Amino acid sequence: MKSILFLLSGIVFCSAVFPVQDEELAKSIERGKMVYSENCISCHMGTGEGVTATFPPLAKSDYFMENPENGIKAVKFGLMGKVKVNGVDYDNMMPNPGLGNDEIADVMNYIMNSWGNSSEKKMVTEKMVEAVEEKK
Repeated sequence: MKSILFLLSGIVFCSAVFPVQDEELAKSIERGKMVYSENCISCHMGTGEGVTATFPPLAKSDYFMENPENGIKAVKFGLMGKVKVNGVDYDNMMPNPGLGNDEIADVMNYIMNSWGNSSEKKMVTEKMVEAVEEKK
């Protein structure tokens, strides 16, 4: 009987927590869409396809989706030098857009859940962004 109650309480707890996270992720994605429109769209385009041989794609990007910390670092500190995205080398500069950690988390959530990208409901948080440090 105790094990059934324990199991049921776990199910109730999980069902109560996950909708809140889904709602928070949806709000973050909506805010991130605005940040993207104001800061990223001119280089990475409206559907995240980038510009061939100049600005890497964010849509279905192995560089970005396999290691989201890559994206956090690029947005937080800017990016200079070679990167390989989907098998193509890019050697350009992305300036630091000067966003706050909350805006970086929001734009990351937007990118990771748009254009065929799927973060499987894993949300980038402000604390995660804060924890990423610049490599010297």
